[in-house]
Amino acid sequence: MRTPFIVRFLDATPRSGWIALGLFAAVTLVLMPALHLFVPEDSPFHVSTYVITLTGKILCYAIVAVAMDLIWGYAGILSLGHGLFFALGGYAFGMYLMRQIGRDGSYQSDLPDFMVFLDWKELPWYWTGSDSILWSLFLVLALPGLVAYVFGWFAFRSRIKGVYFSIITQALTFAAMLLFFRNETGFGGNNGFTDFKRILGYDITAPEMRAALFALSALALMGTLVLGRYLTTSKFGRVLAAIRDAESRVMFIGYNPLHYKLFIWTVSAMLCGIAGALYVPQVGIINPGEMSPANSIEIAIWTAVGGRGTLIGPVIGAGLVNLFKSFFTVAFPEYWLFFLGALFVAVTLWLPEGVVGLWKRLRARRAA
Repeated sequence: MRTPFIVRFLDATPRSGWIALGLFAAVTLVLMPALHLFVPEDSPFHVSTYVITLTGKILCYAIVAVAMDLIWGYAGILSLGHGLFFALGGYAFGMYLMRQIGRDGSYQSDLPDFMVFLDWKELPWYWTGSDSILWSLFLVLALPGLVAYVFGWFAFRSRIKGVYFSIITQALTFAAMLLFFRNETGFGGNNGFTDFKRILGYDITAPEMRAALFALSALALMGTLVLGRYLTTSKFGRVLAAIRDAESRVMFIGYNPLHYKLFIWTVSAMLCGIAGALYVPQVGIINPGEMSPANSIEIAIWTAVGGRGTLIGPVIGAGLVNLFKSFFTVAFPEYWLFFLGALFVAVTLWLPEGVVGLWKRLRARRAA
């Protein structure tokens, strides 16, 4: 009798992994929101709004890093355009947030303020249904997924890979950034969307809403990790790793790499869309700058620093790099990009397997 996959999946996951996931859930879903909501602000145990927002933002970045790891670490496809999918998810949910402002905007109009300023008379057709949260959540998944599927279909069918694929993805996100910078596209131009007021009628800046968004980000990250573990430990994951290591041999034994690469590419883009939708209400703004090629390169750096092909490595990398970024951009803003470049060079030369790989080597040396 064949063993159910869920049993094999649970058996394949080390006990330490489940313990770490449980501790992470307890801290992010219970402890931090409770310390933010119920502990007085003058208490040393109070979690401030700044900390809850910064951590929530890093959790969203960690989702993007895991999504990058699925396509790069396990399929061997380096994308330099994942910032586009992240921004598309943010814009899809940002449209809903802009419609929720209503007449509380500066111009007290049913149209978003930037449309009134640009003398728009009515909403564009593609804003239809943007006042519905269900439609917006559908767009959060469908828009990045559709763009990724169409792009991937042509790219993978043409057998574009390696550095050529990376350059094309970077060109795609740069072209999208230039498009969204234009005022006539109806997405706020270079200012983007901001000045959000509420979600489902609740004040977006209320401590309860901030805690709820933080908890949702943590849940989304845990769901992403479980999904990633599910995919990479299955037969699909083994075929994907084989494509990464020797695609021509996989084709020789009868598998079509197109469908495998296209599926994981589309799933990765949809995960980025979810992260973008959670990011926007916590940060309070979305603009075309999120699509810049530099942001997509940073995503690859997060994955490389943590350790690609490990799932937990990208989470660590996203956390470490963004904590350093928060410090350097305040203390030494002019040196941040130099530090980021030096970090990437150091990881390439001395930590090819990232922080997780270093930890494994140290443990093995200690055991020996």
